[in-house]
Amino acid sequence: MTTLSHEPAKLERPMWADLIRVREMWAGIAIVAMWLAVLFIGIYGSDFVTSTPGGTTTTIPSSFLVGFFAFLGTISCAKYGFRRSGD
Repeated sequence: MTTLSHEPAKLERPMWADLIRVREMWAGIAIVAMWLAVLFIGIYGSDFVTSTPGGTTTTIPSSFLVGFFAFLGTISCAKYGFRRSGD
């Protein structure tokens, strides 16, 4: 008479553990975080104010400058994060 042994028990990882390795998810989170920073700086941040000795002042919203750099960061993050594996 022969006996069969059971297969070794496979440890199943939870579903969220697979999400940690998804590059597209992290790229999306980084892009959302950049634009949330622009939003909160636009709401709560101050303006850049410059003045000349002649008395003229220029006011630039700080969210404009931060938004420009968020735009550049979005392009580079999306280019790396959403590219195909074969590229």
